Amino acid sequence: MVLTVAAIGLGPATAGAEPKPTAKELKRQLAELEKKVDKLILTYNGKRVALQKAQRAERKARERLRDAEEAYQAAARQVSDMVSLRYQSNGLALPNAFLGQNPADAAVLEHLATQRTAALAGYAKARDEREQAAAEAKRLTDRIRRQADEVAAERRRAEKLIDRIKDRLDRLVPAAPGRRAGGGFAPELPSGSDNITPRTRLVRNLINERFPTGFPTGCFRADGGGGEHPLGRACDFMLSSGGAMPAPEKVALGHEIAEFLIKNGNRLGVKYVIYRQRIYNMSNPGWRPMENRGSITANHFDHVHVSML
Repeated sequence: MVLTVAAIGLGPATAGAEPKPTAKELKRQLAELEKKVDKLILTYNGKRVALQKAQRAERKARERLRDAEEAYQAAARQVSDMVSLRYQSNGLALPNAFLGQNPADAAVLEHLATQRTAALAGYAKARDEREQAAAEAKRLTDRIRRQADEVAAERRRAEKLIDRIKDRLDRLVPAAPGRRAGGGFAPELPSGSDNITPRTRLVRNLINERFPTGFPTGCFRADGGGGEHPLGRACDFMLSSGGAMPAPEKVALGHEIAEFLIKNGNRLGVKYVIYRQRIYNMSNPGWRPMENRGSITANHFDHVHVSML
């Protein structure tokens, strides 16, 4: 399945100013891209299954090849023994007149001849089976190599489309309210029944829509113990409950949330982000370690914290 850049409408801009797409148009394009990604993933997974089957078939073919090699070597030894026996007895070279003089010798020679014929037949069969098994193993090895390349190509295409979807989603991120013309953000008062500022509410809704964690998001806390929670300027995006360490997939999701907040921080009015005992200040970029506060929650291992300007 080959999808060119032109086919998905994401090619380079032509000469001149590119019209700015509306949010509605971007969402429509995103829906189309998501369908294409689903098809790619379906194809990718199908090729993985086919590859697994081919690998199992190759292992069986190599087992047959090993058995055929053993049978071939046994048959070859048997033929060699027959040739040696013929040489040692000199019986097969005796004149026909001799065969009639000693019936016992004739019976021995006839038995040897029968054995020799059977040995040669076994040798030929083992040789043919060995060649067939070797050919099948080679065919399957080549097939696996091709399918592995196809799987890798499908994965790269899927990942490329997924990255483009993320880029499109980032273009949908609105500018937070209160941004000053000269830079920075004007102070905001908490409002609404959730007691948080409009900028905090915007970030909370964006994260919950794009990165649903399955756990409640906590923002305003009257007993926040200082910081921005009592001011309505902070949210905790929980990745587990009860102070438990999150599952690996939730840890990865936490990294995605933190990266999104940092990437769009200047547009959204993010002050700093804390995750897994590290802090990222937008005014002083870069992750920095924090002191140990004594628990999974206090060290922000079970949630991503964002504070807003």
